[in-house]
Order: sequence, then structure tokens, then C-alpha cells
Amino acid sequence: MKIANTVKLSLAAAGSVAASPAALAAGGYADNWQMGLLESATPVADQIHFLHNVILMPIITAITLFVLGLLIYVMVKFNAKANPVPSRTTHNTLVEVLWTVIPIIILVIIAVPSFRLLYYQRDIPNNADMTLKVIGQPNWNWTYEYPDLGVTGGTADVSFTAYLKEKKQADADGVPYLLSTDVPVVVPVNKTVKLIVTSDP
Repeated sequence: MKIANTVKLSLAAAGSVAASPAALAAGGYADNWQMGLLESATPVADQIHFLHNVILMPIITAITLFVLGLLIYVMVKFNAKANPVPSRTTHNTLVEVLWTVIPIIILVIIAVPSFRLLYYQRDIPNNADMTLKVIGQPNWNWTYEYPDLGVTGGTADVSFTAYLKEKKQADADGVPYLLSTDVPVVVPVNKTVKLIVTSDP
């Protein structure tokens, strides 16, 4: 049974080439030991960056520091030397309520902008300049179709499959292995491009 989840995204394409040596050389991929996300090129990516940097990272950092503080406090206060007679407390209603309610509040704080972003991603303008259908294939191969250029017999007239470059070829071309293919995908500059992303089983 073929299962294909189609995700339609509207992206204002800011670059003319994706997954090509020129795009990779211009910083279209992560550097070694890079922190943070890649530079955004679309309004959708701007909102993803906002969600990550302004909402998720402060929450994650606060939780991490809080848990670290609790661990240090417990190690210092309740070690065998400082506390030779351990408490036999089995439960604490206030603590149980807090560790239930606080995560719920945190999830709501994350959920509201997340759902807003998901809705924004699904808002596809009717005036897209072109459509690009991307089909994920086994073994990291990608098939690309340009359906706006004509469809005959259910298949796009213009389509091609991009294969992952072998490590030797990627090294010779000066591009990162596992992040480059033998054929680049070309989209117009400063145009609205509708992506239809799906996969073969």
C-alpha cells in the first residue's frame, strides 16, 4: 500500500539554487560545530527561528538549569554525611500538583505559537509563480517534478532524479558529503515557489 503524506508549503524563494555547489559555498549548509539554525531565507523560516530562539530555547534553558540546581541541592543536602537518617516521606501533595500543573502550562505556552506556525505553513497563496514537487526516494535519492510545465499521462514532462554524491566525488568538488547531489535543483530568484513534498514507499 502506498502511503504518501503530501505537505504543501509556500516559500518565497530567496536563492536561485538549492543543493548545488554554489549554494553550499554560500553557506547553504551547517558549518562544523555550528550553533543555532541556518540563516533564514523565507517568512516561514523567520517564524521557525522566532519559535526556536524566543520561546523554545529560554524554556529549555530554564528547565535544564532548574533540574541541575535541584540535583546539586539534593546531592549536598541529602548525602549520607549531611543527612545520616533519611526521610521516609512517601508523597507530597503540593509537589505532585506542581509537577503536573507546571508542565501543562509549559506545553500550552509552546503549543499556541506552534499551532499558529503550523497554520501559517499551510497557508498556500493562489498566486505562486511555480510549483516544485519533491519526491523522496529510497537511499537518499530525490525526484523533482515541475508540474506547471505540463503534464502528460499523469507524469510531469519535466522531471529528474538527483542522486547523492559519493564521498570521493563530494570531496573532489569541495562540497559536504551527504549534503550534495549530482544534479542541482533550480528555482527562480525572488519568486513564490509552492513545494509539494512527498515520498515513495
